[in-house]
Amino acid sequence: MTGKWTTLERREEIVRLLESGRLETVASLARYFGASPRTISYDLDSLTPFHPLEVTRGNGGGVRLGKRDGTYRNDITVEQQETLLELIATLDKAQAVPLKELLIVHGSIRNKERIERSLEQ
Repeated sequence: MTGKWTTLERREEIVRLLESGRLETVASLARYFGASPRTISYDLDSLTPFHPLEVTRGNGGGVRLGKRDGTYRNDITVEQQETLLELIATLDKAQAVPLKELLIVHGSIRNKERIERSLEQ
């Protein structure tokens, strides 16, 4: 991620990440956004009245949307996106394009915009 996320951007992206149905931890979301776990917890608290969040505490716990409430589909976890972005940087163009296309379709909106710009170059 380049640049600092605004509160609104971060909260919108959290919802998009959770719409995949995957379980994300507060710690992984905090790393992704470069925020503290407490900030992510505040974000989740503010999203709860508008989205059916399911929070599981303890070992193996995390947060997910209770049901799909949107059409955006993010099927790749934060860690998987970060790994693919690092890997793309080491590949030649022919190898990188399919992975970039995968991230555009299944990754976060923030990464999608950045990857689309890199494909145009």
